Amino acid sequence: MNVQSLRENGREEPIDGVTLAQLAAGERMSVQHFEIKPGARVDDHSHEHEQAGFLIDGSLRLTVGDEIYHLTPGDSYVIPGGAVHAAYGEGDEAAIGVELFSPPRLNLPWDES
Repeated sequence: MNVQSLRENGREEPIDGVTLAQLAAGERMSVQHFEIKPGARVDDHSHEHEQAGFLIDGSLRLTVGDEIYHLTPGDSYVIPGGAVHAAYGEGDEAAIGVELFSPPRLNLPWDES
């Protein structure tokens, strides 16, 4: 069993206002914590991993292809592998959530070659 604590894992800020922390990883999925400050943006990108998430706090505009979704606390989502997507921190508080990636995303995006 793999137990990881957000308090013990290093958080990195690859984009101004966007903080990510790689948490637990298994053979078929991995877990990542995110925080996106109001006004911060993760530009369009895609990857092979199916990405499921849950928004804990704040509000987030998620664009998947041509569709736009406005997420609030308690909302969950699934982004298909290979889909072009982007995120934008809306509102007055940081958007905070947890995402699962399958297959496991063992490296954070800026570490991938």
